Amino acid sequence: MDVLIPLRRGRKAVAIETVDRAGLAACRKRLGARAARWLQATGFTAAPGQVALLPTADGTLQRVLAGVDRGEPLWALGHLASTLPPGTYALAAEGVLADARLAALGFALGAYRYTRYKAAHRAPARLAVDAALHAELAPRLEATTRVRDLVNTPTEDLGPEQLAEAVREVAQSHAATVREWVGEALLEANFPAIHAVGRASHRAPRLIELHWGKREHPRLVLVGKGVCFDTGGLGLKTGDGMRWMKKDMGGAAHALALAGWVMRANLPVSLTLLIPAVENAIAANAYRPGEVIRTRSGLSVEIDNTDAEGRVILGDALAYAGEQQPDLIIDFATLTGAARVALGPDLPALFANRDALADAALAAAQAEHDPLWRLPLWRPYRRLLDSHIADFANSGASRHAGAITAALYLERFVPAQTPWLHLDTYAWNDGDRPGRPKGGEAMGLRAMFALLARRYRG
Repeated sequence: MDVLIPLRRGRKAVAIETVDRAGLAACRKRLGARAARWLQATGFTAAPGQVALLPTADGTLQRVLAGVDRGEPLWALGHLASTLPPGTYALAAEGVLADARLAALGFALGAYRYTRYKAAHRAPARLAVDAALHAELAPRLEATTRVRDLVNTPTEDLGPEQLAEAVREVAQSHAATVREWVGEALLEANFPAIHAVGRASHRAPRLIELHWGKREHPRLVLVGKGVCFDTGGLGLKTGDGMRWMKKDMGGAAHALALAGWVMRANLPVSLTLLIPAVENAIAANAYRPGEVIRTRSGLSVEIDNTDAEGRVILGDALAYAGEQQPDLIIDFATLTGAARVALGPDLPALFANRDALADAALAAAQAEHDPLWRLPLWRPYRRLLDSHIADFANSGASRHAGAITAALYLERFVPAQTPWLHLDTYAWNDGDRPGRPKGGEAMGLRAMFALLARRYRG
């Protein structure tokens, strides 16, 4: 059931009024003595997250007061869809939250439940918004839901083949074309690094490519890390470290969701989506520490760490992206634990090879309340990936600056003349919070679409 619905004449909706402690006295006075007595009797103080249900004399729900923190405009109402009685609601004009767009988006994001294997325990409350706002928010919800659904799906039902099917479903909706290189065909087409990482799995590795748009428009390439499960390879992860590795295709989920959003918005671009999709598995033919792998670009890479596989497959995809001489490359990847140590789970690390491009991305992130934090491509740290037998290694002995060295590894496969953004994202909520249920999460997605809309639509 759609949580956001268009507000139509004659449709009855209960008003939700947002209020904070500073405005509670004025709110009580305006609502009258009867409502004021009810609020006092029920202990409503307008604390953030607190809700008061105001009844009419006959017991019908008349109005909802929602305590909010004005400093959290996006997530202030994120709990309401799952806590209010099922029904239809609308934001009251008297509320203290100035941005109805953010409030409504947070309300709808909080209604999400992953129901493939377990039914939701109740229907969510619905929020009626005007038609223009509904049209603006619907693509954001669709893209976020796509990311969450894909990341939440266990590997048994979302291996490389099923990830390709998800790409084809999106392509079919927008008359886009899709092709794949699967298994040994990767070697024939010169994608040796993708093949090396995925060859040990019983599910064949592949590179998935989607094309859409007119050739005369600027070429935009989106790349997503599609490691559908990561054991760590022969450098085996611990049980705790492996527990949530179904989410290691979170970069692919972001790239696919953004591609779908770009096509739905009909941005004037020639779009390419590239997803290298593998499982990093263990078998007799698994790639090994100390091996030297030739990459599509011709650079040789010594495998220092088989658990640093994401950058290896992305290298081939980025090299191929660069061959298309694009106007812009954006890649998404759940790439390093070091980014989480530096920035925590909520802040994707942003890397860029152009300062102006980074500034535009950060401005879009701030406008969308979709945070990013820029880390530097500090090129002196390239020495941390030095190899004495190959052009460089995929990891090194030092644990310093792990997110930066991973980004520097990727940068070697991007042509210097090509603008490039890299997002190292967590794609996951460790626990339930208003608007952000535990599980897969879209991070930086709204920011990247806003960037693209400004860049190509003006």
